[in-house]
Amino acid sequence: MGDTPEFTTVELADWGWPEVRALGGGAADPFETGSLNVTWRPKDRHFGVWHEGRVVAHAGFVVAPVEVGGQRFDVAGIGGVIVDAAMRGHGLARLAVTGALDAARADGLDRALLFCLPDRAPLYAHLGWLPLPTPVTADQPDGPAAVPIGAMWKSLTPEAGWPEGPVRLHSLPM
Repeated sequence: MGDTPEFTTVELADWGWPEVRALGGGAADPFETGSLNVTWRPKDRHFGVWHEGRVVAHAGFVVAPVEVGGQRFDVAGIGGVIVDAAMRGHGLARLAVTGALDAARADGLDRALLFCLPDRAPLYAHLGWLPLPTPVTADQPDGPAAVPIGAMWKSLTPEAGWPEGPVRLHSLPM
């Protein structure tokens, strides 16, 4: 999974809001998305980067159904990416996300999708993610709605592309 001698990426058996808050330094809104008024989908699988006996970075994923230009397929919905503030700048987001993408690829998925705030898009672009040109419509408690932040996608296999057309996520956003 791209481990280094100092850092090891593993699938986490137990991960929840207390662990997110701890990794986020106790912040009430560690992902800085509270003002977006979006209901997010919990992740089904969690990947952590271990360093000196503790998790210092996390990424989660879910299998999520999308429809793009009339084509339906499943994607690895990546989310919950967070790195301990004191450990940023060491490539740990890349390690955590790579762990999730490797698992998604092993599960037979060929595309991944994530949502990110504008200031984080350059990080994901550096990791090979491509921006989607239009907003994604996703499920919300009151019905489908445009997600108010950008979405990016990544191919997990050489042959997988992204079709043209409006994107409808048949799930809460990740």
